[in-house]
Amino acid sequence: MSHTAVPVPVPVTRRVFLGTAAAVAASSFRPAFARQAPSDQVVVGLIGVGGMGTNRLREFVRQPDVRIAAIADVDRRHVERAIALVEKERGHRPEGFSDFRRLLTSRDIDAVTVVTPDHWHALAAIRAFEAGKDVFVEKPLSYSVAEGRALADASLKHQRVTQMGNHIHAGANYRRVVELVQSGRLGRIRRVECWVVFNATAIRNDEPATVPPELDYDMWLGPAPKRPYDPLRSHFTFRHFWDYSGGTFIDFWCHIVDVAMWALDLPAPTSLVAVGGRHQLTDTRTETPDTVDALLEYPDLMFSYRLRPSPPPGFTHLGNIGCSFEGADATLVTNYNTHEILVKGKKVDDFPRPPESIPASPGHVREFVDAVKQRTLDTTCNVRYGHRLTKLGLLANISYRTGRRIQWDDQNERIVGDAEASRLLSRNFRSPYHL
Repeated sequence: MSHTAVPVPVPVTRRVFLGTAAAVAASSFRPAFARQAPSDQVVVGLIGVGGMGTNRLREFVRQPDVRIAAIADVDRRHVERAIALVEKERGHRPEGFSDFRRLLTSRDIDAVTVVTPDHWHALAAIRAFEAGKDVFVEKPLSYSVAEGRALADASLKHQRVTQMGNHIHAGANYRRVVELVQSGRLGRIRRVECWVVFNATAIRNDEPATVPPELDYDMWLGPAPKRPYDPLRSHFTFRHFWDYSGGTFIDFWCHIVDVAMWALDLPAPTSLVAVGGRHQLTDTRTETPDTVDALLEYPDLMFSYRLRPSPPPGFTHLGNIGCSFEGADATLVTNYNTHEILVKGKKVDDFPRPPESIPASPGHVREFVDAVKQRTLDTTCNVRYGHRLTKLGLLANISYRTGRRIQWDDQNERIVGDAEASRLLSRNFRSPYHL
């Protein structure tokens, strides 16, 4: 195939699926860098280059030892834009594909990014593992709890390097917060509250309900149910439909709950409940809620996560996202980039701090590239951690959708005594897709 061509969409059939799998199996994949020195380039293919995917592409392009070899996206406009970006920044033209499975047959590609809608994450990443590729996959890790478990298990089975794209995890602020909480200087943590502000009135799309000629809509749907095309159901606004994601609630979950899980080594709760609704939305085409209160129940901790129309009173200056740790002696409140400590309700600027003990990150993408070279499976945000973090938000969404408290057995990853809720732990894939 010419490096200048973007292939026409390939019909999705069982024959194509099995044929691609056979081609991958026949390629005699070698462990990454078996023939290369660690100082050599990492060859990367990108799966999904819409808005977020383009941001990730820019980050990988900035790494001097990364070569972008191929781009795959179901929208030809995205592919052509991404190819042009690489040409401009790096002076070479990567191959373009409409079907990511063609990209996976390349023996030269060492690692891939998966920056697709959530309903494609597990399938694309696991196919990449099977093809001998390391994987950088966007948050939230998975569409369902079962798919997250499959991703975590497959990463170990195939011994692949992984990183979940939760970039704030690499920031210095979260490291200082974690050190403070773990130092015990706040006293025993009794309550944690996370919040995200969501302006649901911004969700709209007035484009005609006609599939753009550049978009392979059937491939975009992939394992999701067959639905008539609606411009709200694709690209940026996909997450507001249960077929593809869990709304803004799950979209920001990993960003801010991460700091709490990290600081407290937070396990899964024994039970949880979530209530909410669609109180701001005027477009009835979307499905997911705009307001949710989730309470995760622990023997000695109250943990809540709220999707809200405005910040909690007293914390408007922290912006649209935050997390508070209420300790017996002091309270710490943080957003992405800064934090403050309050004692008896008053901000204290000279609160004693522990020594810095968590090493600085080289950058979220840089950590992944280094790990690919060094064969380090335990990156700080690998898919095992990503599953542990994401599944709590997925369980809260199940509670919201069923309207019931969830009793959770984390050792066996099962919901206790509720068959209806248990069905939402996984989903049926549209034929011919399977996991």
